[in-house]
Amino acid sequence: AQLVESGGGLVQPGGSLRLSCAASGFAVSYYTLSWYRQPPGKERELVAAVDSTGRIKKYGDSVQGRFTISRDNNKNTISLQMNSLKPEDTAVYYCKGSSRYSDNEYWGQGTLVTVSS
Repeated sequence: AQLVESGGGLVQPGGSLRLSCAASGFAVSYYTLSWYRQPPGKERELVAAVDSTGRIKKYGDSVQGRFTISRDNNKNTISLQMNSLKPEDTAVYYCKGSSRYSDNEYWGQGTLVTVSS
């Protein structure tokens, strides 16, 4: 079972990026899905999370109103639309799946987002 992120890269301040995360080996429909990030020299922090139904979403204070998390249980994917990017959004972004019914959790390998002019 694994998660693989894609979509990171270099973007100018004010720009947008869309991150995707594809799951294999397990059905995401039974999992809470999240995006975390780790800025250089700092601890990993929660960016956004969505429950297994897709109805309940949670965002970190610093991204509220700029980022949108979504999931597609049929395609076994999770996405993060990031708008109005700021230099402080620069980080390695990770997706995570946490089982509703067990202690199973999976992390992706991370994708680097750099916001710079």
